[in-house]
Amino acid sequence: MHHPRQNQRPGTKSQAAPDDSPFAAFYRRHQPGILTYIRQQVNTAEDAEDVLLEVFLAALAHEQFMRLDEGQQLAWLRRVAHNKSVDHYRRLVNRPSVPLDEVRETVFENEALEPDQVALRNEEHAFLRSRVARLPELQQEVLRLRFASGLRSADIAQRLNKSDGAIRKILARSLNLLRSIYTQSEGGHE
Repeated sequence: MHHPRQNQRPGTKSQAAPDDSPFAAFYRRHQPGILTYIRQQVNTAEDAEDVLLEVFLAALAHEQFMRLDEGQQLAWLRRVAHNKSVDHYRRLVNRPSVPLDEVRETVFENEALEPDQVALRNEEHAFLRSRVARLPELQQEVLRLRFASGLRSADIAQRLNKSDGAIRKILARSLNLLRSIYTQSEGGHE
């Protein structure tokens, strides 16, 4: 069997596997008790595990931690666990959270904003754009000016040097043509 330490370059120190380090052994021995203590301070198990990680990372970063006797180490861990739990609570108070179910209810109070309704509307808009693109250029321009720009037929007539009656006829024909395309597509006759 191949051992990972066999590939080390000559002259380099062998690094202990993380599970063999004194700190890893200390962690395995004291993690359950510290987690239980934190769990009494923090609302959720996930948050407690996050605080536990912060506590042991602080211990790992403390240069003299492993030189303390075990009683001092435990006292230090409990004090840091307490402080980290208080910090966690302060963060929660400063950034209150809202359950996702409550947010979903308020976001989608208007049925038109629900994702499936938005997707259907987008499909309908794409279908409409493709049908409008098939119309002659003048009809497209009249529809754009009327519905996208919100101009009245008299303003469109002035802009395109046409009579108001001619613009009304173009609008009516264009809308009737689009309506018939929609009617055919709904009946599956496209």
